[in-house]
Amino acid sequence: MALADVCGFDMRNGNSRLKLGFGEENYDPSLNDVLLASESFTVPRGVDIAQNLARFTDEKSNVKIHFDHGTTTLAFKFKGGVIVAVDSRATAGPYIASQTVKKVIEINPYLLGTMAGGAADCSFWERVLAQQCRVYELRNKNRISVAAASKLLANIVYDYKGMGLSMGTMIVGWDKKGPGLYYVDSDGERLPGNVFSVGSGSVYAYGVLDSGYKWDLSVEEACELGRRAIFHATYRDAYSGGVVNLYHMRETGWVKVSQTDTAELYYKYRAEKK
Repeated sequence: MALADVCGFDMRNGNSRLKLGFGEENYDPSLNDVLLASESFTVPRGVDIAQNLARFTDEKSNVKIHFDHGTTTLAFKFKGGVIVAVDSRATAGPYIASQTVKKVIEINPYLLGTMAGGAADCSFWERVLAQQCRVYELRNKNRISVAAASKLLANIVYDYKGMGLSMGTMIVGWDKKGPGLYYVDSDGERLPGNVFSVGSGSVYAYGVLDSGYKWDLSVEEACELGRRAIFHATYRDAYSGGVVNLYHMRETGWVKVSQTDTAELYYKYRAEKK
């Protein structure tokens, strides 16, 4: 592979000219070794992270860690592709940490990921996914499918089940089979579907989606539905807010449609009601 040659890796004998100091023997890792290490954390021997975390999250424990977080993200398929809409508020319990979080992660020109749960977990592991998708493309000279990308992420996070990861993501893309939409969470669960909403405001977003969703929406109608659903979630859910970021996944790749402040949408929809 050309990239391996440039980086100094030799796939044939497992050695390379690049010294990374793996282990006590300080051997030269093969490309496969480095790729494996890039998607894994090194855990000290004899340490069970899941068991150690249990004493902090157990209801009977005197010391508890409450993972308070909230957001609203949604995605749905229609005849024109896939619409992805998210808010931009980051919270830590009642504290609003930021109003400008980018909750749509641009994996590559044909894949998007959303962020709900722990911001650090989602952003880190979806960056790892982007790296693995690029390696797949270089090896196979073809784009990875949406199903394979979502399965890859589910397999990666499943290895850390019970270790405190907090993720509720959607993988959106377009491949040879057309538009794809999958839900993946930190327990390794992976579900295909046409409509998903994830986060503390999802119950409100689902209410709008259920009343307005249909397959043959026009692009303008679909964008407005996604925008309206996120706005009503931010209006009712204290942990969601900021701006509404809207993306449209098409056959030619994703495009960012708009970024609208929820205050502007409030006055717009109030005027419509009058």
